[in-house]
Amino acid sequence: MIPQFILTVEGVNKSFQGFKAISDLNFYMDVGELRTIIGPNGAGKTTFLDLLTGRSKPDSGKIEFERDTDLTLLNEYQINRLGIGRKFQTPSVYTDHTVFENILLSLEGSRSLFAAIFNRITTAQRAKIQEILELVNLADKPRRKAGTLAHGQKQWLEIGMLLAQNPKLLLVDEPAAGMTDEETARTGELLMGLAGKHSIIVIEHDMVFVRQIARKVTVLHQGSVLCEGSVDELQNNEKVIEVYLGRKKHA
Repeated sequence: MIPQFILTVEGVNKSFQGFKAISDLNFYMDVGELRTIIGPNGAGKTTFLDLLTGRSKPDSGKIEFERDTDLTLLNEYQINRLGIGRKFQTPSVYTDHTVFENILLSLEGSRSLFAAIFNRITTAQRAKIQEILELVNLADKPRRKAGTLAHGQKQWLEIGMLLAQNPKLLLVDEPAAGMTDEETARTGELLMGLAGKHSIIVIEHDMVFVRQIARKVTVLHQGSVLCEGSVDELQNNEKVIEVYLGRKKHA
């Protein structure tokens, strides 16, 4: 059976003032897959996410979503409406609103701040918000102001805000950064639980976390794919040891 790709990236290049951030990049991802991307600083990981979300445009190459939509022709809001959501490394939440209100404001569909807060919430909306809060370990904190949450809880809330938009593809940038060991483990459980229902790309440096969540890992180096495989395969790969794992081990 031929796998159904949600993302097809072929021959993509991107330069900034003479620096080649992405170089002849080829990347393929199945529907429902949880993919982890690692690589040293400057490998092109953030630029790759920028290209997928329309924040940057490639100089050349193809980026297709669900095999029939050319993302290079669309702007950021159009790509977001297709069902591609991105979580940046630093959490971005409505700090003066409650956890519940943050999810409400993010629900799928066009909602103004006034309408979301003051219009009557439907039973279906309330049930959806409760479901998301349970998924992201915040069911006991619906009335807490988001600004008072711990760092890890803010990360979970932002993941919940993405889920409220019902995305097909989640792009998650270093979710374990700044978390305690317990928060990191729970974040891994959360992402693994979402796989299948959503396609997920996780950019990460924490190799303990990568080992927890990874099915397939892509290693980027100098803007292109160095190799792909399981964590065990990559940790025994001489090229990976040289450009990333070994360098980190001896840093």
